[in-house]
Amino acid sequence: MTWKPPEGMDEYLSATELCDCDNIEVKNRAQELTKDAATPKEAAMSIFNFVRDQILFGFNRYDAKASETLKGEIGFCITKSTLQVALLRAAGIPARYHQVVLSNESLKGLVPDSIYRKKIPKKIGYHSCCECYLAGKWVVCEALFDKALYNAACKKGIMSEEKIPNIDWDGDKDLIVVTPFMLEDKGNFPSLDGLFKKLQDENKLPRIMAGIVFQYMNRHINKLRKG
Repeated sequence: MTWKPPEGMDEYLSATELCDCDNIEVKNRAQELTKDAATPKEAAMSIFNFVRDQILFGFNRYDAKASETLKGEIGFCITKSTLQVALLRAAGIPARYHQVVLSNESLKGLVPDSIYRKKIPKKIGYHSCCECYLAGKWVVCEALFDKALYNAACKKGIMSEEKIPNIDWDGDKDLIVVTPFMLEDKGNFPSLDGLFKKLQDENKLPRIMAGIVFQYMNRHINKLRKG
């Protein structure tokens, strides 16, 4: 890292229980991803591309730590954003969460129809994505869908290039992939640990059963991704 983090941004550079940017594996991966970056923008873009494409879209625990998602190489909005925020903070780039409410149409076709109809609420109130502080401003950089899944889903008509024309981020302009499905903007937060733990606690399925359901959903997504 050849840059100095901006002053007055301590809460956006600090570790939390879930956003464990002080974890040695997270720190090492951040260093590896940004070793050739000459600027914070280049570093942030390298981290974005890694989280988008190397951490495949799929479901895991709401309260998974960033280090756990890094190791498992799979995540959804909550856990991918937690990892992205952690890697950015480990690289000395201030980062925070952006929370919105989504229509469940954002998941139509991406999860098995039986799950979609019976288990996915019409309003998803906990969707989160990452923002980072670059060149004196906050920029949204949502790394939700990996490119392989996006391309396959567009080909099958599950996603539409008209609704989601782009999942690439240029490091300058906001990228909010889920814009067509947004119902409410809940704002920005340095941490969402409390919300994510609450969601996990409210999950009525025992952990083993929840894991089985996640496996079922992820098999569906992997099948879609592979065509």
